[in-house]
Amino acid sequence: MRILNLNNRNDIGANSWFLEIDGCRLILDAGIHPKLEGREALPQYDLVRNEDIDAIVISHCHHDHVGALPVAMRLFPQAHVLMSELSYFIAERVLHNSVNVMLRQRADKGILDYPLYTHEEVEEYATRFQAFRYFREVEWTGFAKRRAGFQSPVLEFYDAGHTLGSAGVWIRSDEETVFYTGDVCFHDQTLLRAARFDEAEADVLIMETTRGNHESSDDYCREAEVERLAEAIQRVLARKGSVLIPTFALGRTQEVLAILALLMRQGRLPRQPIYVGGLGRVFSEIYDHQAHRTYRYHHNLLLSRELELIVLDKVQLETMRLRGGKIFVLTAGMMNENTAAHDLALRMMGDERHAIFFVGYADPDTPGGRLKASKRGEPFFFSEAAQGEVVRYCEMEEFDLTAHANREHLLEFVGMVDPEVVILGHGEPDSVAWFAEQIHQHYPRIRVYTPGPGQMVQL
Repeated sequence: MRILNLNNRNDIGANSWFLEIDGCRLILDAGIHPKLEGREALPQYDLVRNEDIDAIVISHCHHDHVGALPVAMRLFPQAHVLMSELSYFIAERVLHNSVNVMLRQRADKGILDYPLYTHEEVEEYATRFQAFRYFREVEWTGFAKRRAGFQSPVLEFYDAGHTLGSAGVWIRSDEETVFYTGDVCFHDQTLLRAARFDEAEADVLIMETTRGNHESSDDYCREAEVERLAEAIQRVLARKGSVLIPTFALGRTQEVLAILALLMRQGRLPRQPIYVGGLGRVFSEIYDHQAHRTYRYHHNLLLSRELELIVLDKVQLETMRLRGGKIFVLTAGMMNENTAAHDLALRMMGDERHAIFFVGYADPDTPGGRLKASKRGEPFFFSEAAQGEVVRYCEMEEFDLTAHANREHLLEFVGMVDPEVVILGHGEPDSVAWFAEQIHQHYPRIRVYTPGPGQMVQL
């Protein structure tokens, strides 16, 4: 067995792995690095360009896991492309949006590598996507290889509870088994229920480490965080201020909208329009349409019916009066430049009546991360587009509504699977180091590998 880390840096980055098992080869995820630009943001596919890749498997449709899929499909045209049936409804839309973003960045920043793929390629490649239900065995090698005598390994998608369609991947042959967690959530969210990994077993576990550097409080309770958010929104609306909640279009947006819808049902928030980004609206409609297929709470809570969702256009963004208690749930959790969340934050941060509430991770090197670290009344650098330092007077607070497993739960999962080998990735160096130390301490029999960019583990 060979396992190669194709990420191009020691961080969450461009998530992608090469796996060879019993002479068959696949790529697990095909992400783009969110902090890099152009071809530098791609996984290191040159390292496996000459490999006979049988399949490309996508765990879920966040950009750092699927954004490079058309590039991988161009390089490995013979490979099957496999994903869960719920990801199938999302993937093409995510990739078309990526093309739009790249075209805009080419025009604004002069990045000549962009676009890395075109709308026409996305449409062509989408016809090759294959969708499968959770917990169904799938043979993933090609007919020619099976005819030549190869015994095809099988894989199954396990519900990862992270976002709609997210999956862990169980790969097994006659001799060995591998479980790849992808991004996983072991606690219930407002809509999605926790991961269903109870029957996972493997000789080799490839595991995410996102929250390895985040110590969980002993008294942490997600329900208490939701209540704290509800009270904070009530407080801002009472003083006629507006609320901005920057979110990722897929997953975080729908969870926040569900919280708002339930609060309105309970009479704790007034019925009023919720301003959203266009992609967030699209994914919310997919959440509604696929509610009957999804392992979730509130199957009858249809966001596009329960809420008056208004897609915020550029003219509204620039001219709308912000007084009077408006609520914005806008795409771009990192508040990158040229996004509605970034531009609205610049308008709001100078007024103490308004509030900006974070409900998920924001990289410290992004505008969102710098805003989270800012102190009220003190100048700070927000972004190049802000043209100098800005001062925040608005309320700003963070609420821990993560869709990633807490590190203690992931450590327990290692013990439950009881593999011979754990391979750690998809995390900052201190997160990976925490898991490596804890696994050595709690499960000394298990071998732990932390391959860096382009490094191979051969077992």
